[in-house]
Amino acid sequence: MTATDAGTGLWDITLNPSASPLPAAEREAVLADPGFGRRFTDNMVRVKWTADRGWHDAELVAYGPLLLDPATNFIHYGQAIFEGLKAYRHADGSIKTFRPFRNAQRFAASARRLAMAELPEELFVGSIEALVRADRDWVPGDAEKSLYLRPFMFSTEIGLGVKPANAYEYLLIASPAGAYFPKGVKPVSVWLSDDYVRAAPGGTGEAKCAGNYAASLIAQAEAAQHGCDQVVWLDAAERKWIEEMGGMNLYFVYGLR
Repeated sequence: MTATDAGTGLWDITLNPSASPLPAAEREAVLADPGFGRRFTDNMVRVKWTADRGWHDAELVAYGPLLLDPATNFIHYGQAIFEGLKAYRHADGSIKTFRPFRNAQRFAASARRLAMAELPEELFVGSIEALVRADRDWVPGDAEKSLYLRPFMFSTEIGLGVKPANAYEYLLIASPAGAYFPKGVKPVSVWLSDDYVRAAPGGTGEAKCAGNYAASLIAQAEAAQHGCDQVVWLDAAERKWIEEMGGMNLYFVYGLR
């Protein structure tokens, strides 16, 4: 069976959903207190890319572990990117996402920066439609909860050698989500880091690659040691201009007294 109505255009996603989804009562218990990124839905989407075939074997399958060779390229050289967006259940029962094509565009830009294969926008959005349809019962009804969608891609070529890989795998998983911060939807305290930087001219700061987040963890740990929730990053050249925050947008309001 193929997801010909999943909005994938030229791309069909073969549907092989889980034969043993989580029972409804257990699922509802998870949705009552989902936390963030702790539990995952019944299914996921996988698509492969190789230099000789391009993108192929798009399928929705049961959520499960991956089998990786120790010499898989991304483990050693870090060709790994991801995105994040949410699906919301509205009062009429419909489920919507917010501008997924913009996430698709940024995902392609991240891949381009890391010399990876670029996933077509239609396939990116089609994978989201297919997974949300299959796991629609996992979308919370509470207005302050959502279904968090995590598209990601990594190089799968086996062998050591510093070069762009000749094989990649794209996956999409989903997790019911409550508030990201333990305190819930409340103001957060921030730590101004002047020892570490998030981005620099010519660097990978524009890309949502795994290595950028690994490099930020030491500053985040420093913030936590000082009782702060998030890091405010300064520019790499002068260390005096505000660049961004770690987990959200940052705004300044002038003229208030």
